Amino acid sequence: MTESAHIQARVRETTGKQNRRLAGSSEIPAVLYGPARDTVSLALDRHEFELMMAHHGAGSTIVSIALEAEKKPVNAVIREVQHSPVKGNILHVDFLAIRMDQKLQATLSFNFVGDSPGVKAGGVLMHSMREVMVEALPADLPDSIDVDISELEMGHAITVADLVAPEGVEITDDPEGVVCSVTVPTLEPTEEELAEEVAEPEVIGEEASEESSEEA
Repeated sequence: MTESAHIQARVRETTGKQNRRLAGSSEIPAVLYGPARDTVSLALDRHEFELMMAHHGAGSTIVSIALEAEKKPVNAVIREVQHSPVKGNILHVDFLAIRMDQKLQATLSFNFVGDSPGVKAGGVLMHSMREVMVEALPADLPDSIDVDISELEMGHAITVADLVAPEGVEITDDPEGVVCSVTVPTLEPTEEELAEEVAEPEVIGEEASEESSEEA
């Protein structure tokens, strides 16, 4: 089952450059939108939101947002969190308002479980995908999708079609997409091979010139 969290927000009127000043303060600018409601600009308490993010995942967590102007909290999911490329602090948050009786799409990360026999035999586990797209009712969304690698042998791969989704969850990505595989490790060159590579090559032109001068 998906996690849930509760936060408070105030409706803000500031836009544009004023948002930058807000992002540098104790509040975070945000926006709430959805198919059945008007888009609303919000301001979140920075400490409260960062504390929530430390305990909940962004992809599937249902956030109950208490707004000053609305009697009932609004259920939403986090669609995007923008961070400063320099300082790393949160600059902006996008919320998508949802209905608990309607399915939605979400991107979930993988949870790899088990020990691969191929890795035990000396292979290298390669991750080709880091997340997968799913569709489900909000209450049925899991925190992640388990990937069982306990039978993954050397030279074999796990595809999207091999994944087992929880009840009520449909995986919508390409079934042929490779999630992970175990490959044969690349052999490092020996000291003798390295020595041969750095040895000076024979200069044919100079040798031929010396032989010609001796014959003369």
